[in-house]
Amino acid sequence: MVIGRKNLVMLVFLLSLLVFIFQFKEIATSQTETSTPTPTPTPTPSQDNSQAVRDLQNQINDLQNKITDLQKQGKTLSSQIAVMDSQIKLTQLRIDSTKQRITDITLDIDTANKKISTLQNSLVKLTGVLINRIVATYEVGAVQPFHILLSSNNVSNFFSRLNYLKIAQEHDKRLIYDTTQAKNDYANQKSIFEDKKRQVEALKAKLEAYTTELDQEKKDKQALLAITQNSESIYQQRLAAALAEQRAIQQIGAGGGNVISVGQVKEGDVIAYVISGRSSCSSGTHLHFEVRKDGGLQDPSQFLSNKSVTFENSPDGSFSFGGSWSWPISDPIYIEQGYGMTYWARIGWYGGGPHTGVDMYSSSSLAVRAVKDGELFRGSIACGGGSLLFARVDQSDGIQTFYLHALP
Repeated sequence: MVIGRKNLVMLVFLLSLLVFIFQFKEIATSQTETSTPTPTPTPTPSQDNSQAVRDLQNQINDLQNKITDLQKQGKTLSSQIAVMDSQIKLTQLRIDSTKQRITDITLDIDTANKKISTLQNSLVKLTGVLINRIVATYEVGAVQPFHILLSSNNVSNFFSRLNYLKIAQEHDKRLIYDTTQAKNDYANQKSIFEDKKRQVEALKAKLEAYTTELDQEKKDKQALLAITQNSESIYQQRLAAALAEQRAIQQIGAGGGNVISVGQVKEGDVIAYVISGRSSCSSGTHLHFEVRKDGGLQDPSQFLSNKSVTFENSPDGSFSFGGSWSWPISDPIYIEQGYGMTYWARIGWYGGGPHTGVDMYSSSSLAVRAVKDGELFRGSIACGGGSLLFARVDQSDGIQTFYLHALP
């Protein structure tokens, strides 16, 4: 079969057209597809894998177990000193561990900062190239395969130019991908950087707290040695008296003891007098002032009005008063012990519980006055081989105030 020249030209044209349609479809698809780069996962801030920190943590765990064992032993001066020494070592280890973690995370911050700087430069360059490509494309205008066909000299030239267009489009897609990826990486590194900074700030605050705690623990030990004169017998005497007083106070708070109602009193009325000198379950002249609401202990410093007082509660130090009540004793007032986990509470003199009130005395008067209106009760309870004397005022709002070591 002989193919005429006209038919041959037509055949070549049809084949070219088919190839063109195929190439056009492929290019059109590449133009319309949105190149979605695989998002870079946000790296989880690396766990602190410092061997030094792990070693310190192992020592901390061992020491905590040792302290637990020591606390189970009999209550002696030597065992208490051993607990204090171990607690001091424990706090020092925590300080060392915290410092090491700060060092490790600071190195991570430096690394993240360098990565951010590199990514920022890369992002600036990629963005600049992308902008230039956008401008160039805008100036030239959109290039369609059909235009290439019409402007091509021959079939070979057409396919060559068509392939170049495809390569240019793939390059632009890759450029967009790289720019998006750089933005994601930059954002992730910034997130890591900020997270590490927050970790360091939290660790610095913890370090400051540990340092304060260590200083307090050292003071506690020195105070115990001074008070007991490093004598086991003195320690046992003071411990027995403190525990006896605590038991008596618990019974008083629960309504125990011999109690009688005296009648209604007004705020400021004299209701008792502080016992001068030593008395049952009291080592010296002071008023133990306590507040309870619906049977539950309250911090008296939150009820008493703010005023100038002298603190004699070393090694605890001063604290504030934030209420509106008048005070039960006259100025000048001296504070011997506050409410809560005071020094004496921390060394176990109240069976592991808090000091339940505020101990105070006045150098000008022994008179004790009601801090609010209410019904006055006077009572006594066995304590330390004698009787602990006290007064109680029941207010109409469910609050009870207790005045211990006070004569009627």
